[in-house]
Amino acid sequence: MTERGKQPGNIGELLTMGMCVLALTVVMLNYLQNVQLLQAKENVGQLARAYLLKMETVGYLEPAEQAHLTAELETAGLTEIDYEGSTLEPAGYGERIILQIHGKLGGHYEIREKRVSTAKN
Repeated sequence: MTERGKQPGNIGELLTMGMCVLALTVVMLNYLQNVQLLQAKENVGQLARAYLLKMETVGYLEPAEQAHLTAELETAGLTEIDYEGSTLEPAGYGERIILQIHGKLGGHYEIREKRVSTAKN
């Protein structure tokens, strides 16, 4: 019969596996962070579309609607919100209206959303 005993191991194999697990963990965490950023960007895009539809009926972004939009964007995590380039004065029927949203997500990532339509007031 053969004798069963402890076979000599190699610490290098264990170290290699540990490094691979660590690298996969880092990749997974980065992936999750990027998915969250993309989801937040999508939320901003949907808010922009909803408010552009409201703008179509009146011809511009009313101050009350701008305040509501700002509150919703802040809830979504956007800071330093600016509407430069947006139609803030009444536009006539058939004229172009623009909603531009600039802000920062998480204080680091700049988000720009631009939507264009025509006034139907």
